[in-house]
Amino acid sequence: MHAGAGVDYDVLMRANLTEVFGERDPAKRLSAIERLYANDAVVHEPHASARGHEQINAAVSALLSQLPAAFVFTVRSPVLGHNGIGVLKWRSGPHDGPAAVTGMDVVHFQDGRIHSLFVFIDQPGED
Repeated sequence: MHAGAGVDYDVLMRANLTEVFGERDPAKRLSAIERLYANDAVVHEPHASARGHEQINAAVSALLSQLPAAFVFTVRSPVLGHNGIGVLKWRSGPHDGPAAVTGMDVVHFQDGRIHSLFVFIDQPGED
C-alpha cells in the first residue's frame, strides 16, 4: 500500500480549516486537533512553528485573536492530494466580503492524521 492510501484529503483538510482554524472556542478546537493531528504534529507558519496539540492550539488562538470576529476561513479551490500530501487553497475575510488574506496549506499525512502542516500566505495582489 502506498503512502496516503485511504486518506480523504478533502474531508480532513476542510475539517482542519473549519474545526481548527475557524473555531474560536479553544476547548472545541483542542478536541478537533486531538482528532485530526498526530500527537507529535507540527504546524509551520511563515514566522513560527508549533509542535504538539497544546502548542498548536495556542498558536491558532494567537492567530485568531489578531483577526476580526467576523472573519471566516473558506476554501478557494478543490482540495488536491496524493501520496500522503494534501494541498488546500483558502481565503479569510468577512463572510460575504472581500478576502483580506489568502493562502495555501500543504499537509503531510501519516496514518490518516496530520503530521505536518505548512501554511503559505499569498503576497498582496496574488490570487
